Amino acid sequence: MSNHPAAPIRILIVDDHPVVRAGLTSMLGTQAELEVIGSASSGEEALDIIHRTIPDVILLDLRMPGLNGIDMLLAAKKRGSQLRTIILTSYETDEDIYRAVQAGAQGYLLKDTPLKEMLEAIRVVNAGKRYIPRQIAQRLAERMMRTELTARELEILKMLAKGP
Repeated sequence: MSNHPAAPIRILIVDDHPVVRAGLTSMLGTQAELEVIGSASSGEEALDIIHRTIPDVILLDLRMPGLNGIDMLLAAKKRGSQLRTIILTSYETDEDIYRAVQAGAQGYLLKDTPLKEMLEAIRVVNAGKRYIPRQIAQRLAERMMRTELTARELEILKMLAKGP
């Protein structure tokens, strides 16, 4: 066992509102396990930063002028980027949730999420797993039932929505 502390999780914040970027940078910057490596006000700017810095986890707003969050994820995927992304938004429509997960987001949080839960989501997504709160998972399961899924896939989604 090593006595060296783990390297901090490198975070990129992408949101078109300067106050949100500043608040998240300030709040997350106080956590020893995290390092905010940058922030972007648009999807285009985020793609440039991702190319230069390769963050561990991206906190990504859905609705931004120009290249929105989902389009940014799809563009990064086309470039071959393997991103670990948490959507951090005010929107929780079934379609927003579904499109974000389809585009490759591993997490989905609302902007009113408490710091403790946000930190847990960052750790989980950084470890390569999904973090979708129960109420969001239920909405996702309901939306996905409107697509053509196998009985087994529906069963798994229902179990995810129920939680532990």
